[in-house]
Amino acid sequence: MGGIGISAVGAGGLIGGFIGLGFFAIVVLLIIALTCINIVPQAHAYVVERLGTYRATWSVGFHLKVPFIDKVAKRVTLKEQVVDFAPQPVITKDNVTMRIDTVVFFQITDPKLFCYGVENPIMAIENLTATTLRNIIGDLELDQTLTSRETINTKMRATLDEATDPWGIKVNRVELKNIIPPAAIQDAMEKQMKAERERREQILIAEGEKKSAILRAEGQKESLILQAEADKQAAILRAEAKKEATIREAEGQAEAIQAIQKANAAGLVYLKEANPSEAVIQLKSLEAFTKAADGQATKIIIPSEIQGIAGLAKSVVEVAAEK
Repeated sequence: MGGIGISAVGAGGLIGGFIGLGFFAIVVLLIIALTCINIVPQAHAYVVERLGTYRATWSVGFHLKVPFIDKVAKRVTLKEQVVDFAPQPVITKDNVTMRIDTVVFFQITDPKLFCYGVENPIMAIENLTATTLRNIIGDLELDQTLTSRETINTKMRATLDEATDPWGIKVNRVELKNIIPPAAIQDAMEKQMKAERERREQILIAEGEKKSAILRAEGQKESLILQAEADKQAAILRAEAKKEATIREAEGQAEAIQAIQKANAAGLVYLKEANPSEAVIQLKSLEAFTKAADGQATKIIIPSEIQGIAGLAKSVVEVAAEK
C-alpha cells in the first residue's frame, strides 16, 4: 500500500511538471510570435537581413519575420532631415580667411543604399559639404562671396545631390547660415555700412527738402492763380455793375427826353388847339431869340418877320423906362 501511494504521488508530480513545462513553452512561443510581428509606422522603412544578408526593405504596414533567422538591421526615417554643421574655415580667391557654417536639408530615398552605401552618412555629408564649400569659395573674391549666397547655395546643392545619390540620399536644399569674415574686415565693413547709411540719410533729407520746396512753390502758385481768378471775377463784376449803371442812366435819360418830347408835343397840341394870333406867335419867337442872345454866341441872325416886332418891343421898353 505504501508503494502504491508513493507511485501515485510521483506520477502526479510528473504530470504537474509536464503541465508547468507546457505552460512555459506556450509562454515562450507567444513571446517569440510577438517578436516576429512588426508594424512599420508612417514615413519609415525597415531594412531586414536574413543570416546577415540583405533580405528586404519593409514599407509601411504589418510584417512577419522568421524567428532567429531574420532581423531588422536598420530602421530608417523617410522624412526630410536637417543637419546644421559647425563653421568651416575657407579661403577666398583674394586670400581672405573666413568661417562659414551651413545647413543641409536632405531626405533618404533608398533605405538599402543608405544602410550599405556609406559607413556614417551624416559625417560623410559634413565632410563633403566642407570640401565643396572650399572649392566654390576658392574661386570667388570676398565681395562676391558676401553678395552671391544664392549662387553658392545652388552650386553646393547640385554637387552634394550628385555625390550622395549612391548613398540613397537626396539633398533638397543647402543654405549658408552665417558668413564670418575676419575682425578687421568686419570693422571695415561696419564703417562702410555706417557711411552708406549716412549717405542715404543725407539723400533722403535732401529729397525731402526738395519735395517740400516743390510743394511750397506749388502752393504759392495755386494761391496766386486763385488770387488772379478772384481779381478777374471782381473786375468782371465791377464792369458788369458799371455797365448796368450806365444802362440804367441811359434808360433814365431816354425816359427824361421822352417825357420832355411828350411835354413839348402836348404843348404844341395845346397851342394849336388855342389857335394863337400872329402877334402872339411873333412875341414867342422874340422870347426865344432873347434866350438865345443870353448864350455864348457872338452873332445872331434875326429873321425879317420879327425885326419890326423887335423895334416895337424896344420902343415899348424905352417908354416904360421913361414913365
